[in-house]
Amino acid sequence: MGNFGFKISKSRQIDYDKNDLSFYHYLVSQEPSILNCIACGGCTATCTSGSSTSFNFRKLHLLLSRGETQNIKDEISKCMLCGKCTLVCPRGVNTRKIIFAIRRYVHENEFQI
Repeated sequence: MGNFGFKISKSRQIDYDKNDLSFYHYLVSQEPSILNCIACGGCTATCTSGSSTSFNFRKLHLLLSRGETQNIKDEISKCMLCGKCTLVCPRGVNTRKIIFAIRRYVHENEFQI
């Protein structure tokens, strides 16, 4: 058969149903207010470390809720735990407690995420 000048590319579709959500369910059990997050960006806008690093709590929450935990350990180490994000959250999400829960989980389980 002849060469038509193109080839079929491998699909880049992400199947989120195959991701492991156990880490996110652990966070929900530690701090149920995480379910109140509407991703408004208030936490990211006031973040002290976000102005000097690439830390973004809203993105972190999105990745965790999707079950994507590849670079969480590196990302969570950027947080200065100042608590500004908790103060400005209009939904009362205790973001600081969530950060502590993530750090505790990573430390206790020596989780390579």
